[in-house]
Amino acid sequence: MSGVAIEQMLELWCVELRQVKADLKLQFAHPSVAASAAAFLDGLLGPERRKTGWMRAEAAGDPGPWRQQAVLGRSHWDADALRDMVRDYALETLASPGAVLVIDETGFLKQGQNSCGVGRQYTGSAGKIASCQIGVFAAYASDKGCALIDRQLYLPKDWTTKPERLATAHVPDAIRFVTKPQIAAAMIERALAAGVPFEWVATDTIYGALAMQLRRAGKGYVLGVQATDRFNSWDKSPPVAGTAATIAQGLAPKTWQRLSAGIGTKGPRLYDWAYVALADLEAEEFNEALTGLWTRGLLIRRSISDQDLAFFSTWCPAGTPMETLVRVEGQRWAIEDAFETAKTELGLTHNETRSWHGWHRHVSLVMLAFAMMTVVREHANRLTSPQKRNDEARLQRWYAGLSRKSAGSPHVSSSAGSSRPS
Repeated sequence: MSGVAIEQMLELWCVELRQVKADLKLQFAHPSVAASAAAFLDGLLGPERRKTGWMRAEAAGDPGPWRQQAVLGRSHWDADALRDMVRDYALETLASPGAVLVIDETGFLKQGQNSCGVGRQYTGSAGKIASCQIGVFAAYASDKGCALIDRQLYLPKDWTTKPERLATAHVPDAIRFVTKPQIAAAMIERALAAGVPFEWVATDTIYGALAMQLRRAGKGYVLGVQATDRFNSWDKSPPVAGTAATIAQGLAPKTWQRLSAGIGTKGPRLYDWAYVALADLEAEEFNEALTGLWTRGLLIRRSISDQDLAFFSTWCPAGTPMETLVRVEGQRWAIEDAFETAKTELGLTHNETRSWHGWHRHVSLVMLAFAMMTVVREHANRLTSPQKRNDEARLQRWYAGLSRKSAGSPHVSSSAGSSRPS
């Protein structure tokens, strides 16, 4: 966005914010609640580092946080309707062929026992078991940007077996214990029902159960798996059988290619990659509307620095190049970046409510703020000069050439495990 004049950027922000607030107003039956929600959004987008109730109230000129607290608590409005509005708003700008639906979770550190869903559970945010809430999210990632389009608070089993706890946190009666993969499956169903245009799904290691659902939906996938998960080939030569780690150790050095999983803050995220096709299957076996062969495979990523391995089960049209699968896997970083930005800049972790609906309302408003930032960025990118876009395209081609010319990769390390990119 460096090629955009400041006057143009200010105009983009003003126009977009006015439109977003007009759409937001339609979510509320009472004008005063709509005005408070608009002020809430202003607070999320404002310069204050902490987006707590008192900080937002001060920014809005209110004598206290009660007006904005009412938006999250006492007011009557549907957080799921806002979630759907955010999705539709983001897709107006970001929809693109080859888009990836990325599913992941993030933790919210919380003390005490009363906040809905809080408990001692593992969270990657802290890298350990801690007292926290866990939210499962879906992000829409395309070549135009990324937006969070779905979310749900995970309730540990010890919450769903205690009716008094559920009642105190105002958890709807229809909510029962569901696993994180089941939450993700429901998000995919909502995206399909809404006609969200995506071709791929990418996830971390706990969401492998989504594979059959995605095959039936005609969607390709790159799903993280464990080093100990077993894979077997069918009608392939030479045959492959064993754990993901064992298969990786048996690959010839020439199998590996050095490719970028995308551009990071320090340039291309280079890893060594290998791909093993396991079986070619008729797509119509899973989806009668499809024809042709699709390939089940195993994608392996190896860190250049420490040789750590990560493994991914794949499903794609036969003949799909490994570079495409690497691109899809690399889009998982989009949701990590979204979490970081939403937490550090937009107050995602500054939720002071304890109820089920309070969590979903707060998070949905943050998702709206994040989607607006992404939309403004894409509109600004469209205003940059053709020369700048040409320069960026040449840079991407240079990175690709660098990857192809890289020196031969070292042999596979005996260490194996599924880990996030570092």
